[in-house]
Amino acid sequence: MATRGKRPSAKKAINLALQGGGAHGAFTWGVLDRLLDEDRLEINGISGTSAGAMNAAMFKTGIVHGGRDGARDHLDRFWGSIRDQAQAHANPVGDWLRLFSDEAANMVEALYDNHRHFVQDTLMRSLSPYEWNPLDLNPLRDLLESLIDFDIVCMDCAPHLFVGATNVRSGKIRIFSGQEISTDAILASACLPFLFRAIEIGGEAYWDGGYMGNPALFPLFNLEGSRDIVIVVVNPIERVEVPRSARDILNRINEISFNSSLLRELRAISFVRRLIVEGKIGKGQMRDVLIHAVRDDMAMARLSVSSKINPDPELLLRLKERGRAAAGHFLTQNWGKLGQESSVDLRAMFD
Repeated sequence: MATRGKRPSAKKAINLALQGGGAHGAFTWGVLDRLLDEDRLEINGISGTSAGAMNAAMFKTGIVHGGRDGARDHLDRFWGSIRDQAQAHANPVGDWLRLFSDEAANMVEALYDNHRHFVQDTLMRSLSPYEWNPLDLNPLRDLLESLIDFDIVCMDCAPHLFVGATNVRSGKIRIFSGQEISTDAILASACLPFLFRAIEIGGEAYWDGGYMGNPALFPLFNLEGSRDIVIVVVNPIERVEVPRSARDILNRINEISFNSSLLRELRAISFVRRLIVEGKIGKGQMRDVLIHAVRDDMAMARLSVSSKINPDPELLLRLKERGRAAAGHFLTQNWGKLGQESSVDLRAMFD
């Protein structure tokens, strides 16, 4: 890997916090792929939501079973399957309607080509998944079960995994870890309520974890082995222009909603760090975590919200390459800060 200056030979350990974002999680695929190139870097823990949780499960299954090559292979197989499904089912609404009426499917497909997001969004807001998906089918279930080894994922070894979901009744975040992680837990973390029925686990119903933690950082605070948390940002935090079209407004609302919990946690971390620096909290009383971020807001801001649930095969590969480039840039610029200081200026962010 190209570097600026001489790097220390010692290995460094980090924790990863992986955002959800549907098909945009292919950006995280690229980030993980690039991190696997760096043999001086070890992943101690991963907190993931939605697509972030799927990436995390693929990563651990692969790396424990087959090392770095195994992790890369599992991630490639997962996203390759998503790409293949996208090619085979370019119009999921049309595929579903064709089960009942070829004429209706043909009509929707004609509209879909020109107004894909409008047609799909209208259907989702008019009918709940309890109505249009009475068999509760989820194409991701078979894929996850075919690729994830839960005996490995649930092992008490690095990287330690934490999967976030939102409790529908209480509105609180639920973190699944260790033996609690299952296919249902990961599907719960990715359960968009307009697309899927709530996932029932232990008598409780769960929706997408992004509503209350995208991703949750607190499970990583007291994890032994590293105090560095590297957030892989999929949803743009900032935008330069104010959205004006209906689609752009909805897209920005989606981004703000799914970033709100992350920003609240970062603000709390900033507050604690300030108390530590000012000597108002005794040394060792609270964990002084170091925050970093791998992001490409410019590239992600160009994408529409509809592309999160309608993955274009070429888009997935482009996102992977953008993720690799962003991770490479992060390593070059911030290697020396790992274990020493935050590369994200939280005080500037919130002041």
